[in-house]
Amino acid sequence: MVAAAALVSCTQASGGYGPDVDAARTVDSVENADRAEREAGEAGGTDPTAAPSPGPALVRDAFATLQATLNDTCTPGAGDCAYFLGRVTRELTELDESMRADTKGPGHFKKPLADLKALFTKLGDDRSEPHLEKHFSEIVGTRDSVNAWMQDHPDDYR
Repeated sequence: MVAAAALVSCTQASGGYGPDVDAARTVDSVENADRAEREAGEAGGTDPTAAPSPGPALVRDAFATLQATLNDTCTPGAGDCAYFLGRVTRELTELDESMRADTKGPGHFKKPLADLKALFTKLGDDRSEPHLEKHFSEIVGTRDSVNAWMQDHPDDYR
């Protein structure tokens, strides 16, 4: 998507097509890329010549994105929680994956991984807004608990 946006910028600068045409091309390019990705996934196979997808983010990078949610919140039942709770849950999932893949080993992250496991057990596979709102306190509490643990382990995120 970034490459498509850069290509559009270059095309606009050199071709003089204007923002409306370029915006339409960007949307088409993104939609085509998304469709191709979905179709490739539905085909079930992987291209042996394709570059391997990257592994989990480094713990410090995953933690940084989780920290970006610390001052955010929502009001369960007010209809403003889908994005916030979805994001926090996704950030916690990515941090869990990073901690498990870290060279220090999962034993180093015993407390946060236990907290994350307890949360994910309660959540199950349901990531709907009503279900996440039902577990609002657990999601935010786990985020805050993991943040507190990480603050006591600055060598893991610096």
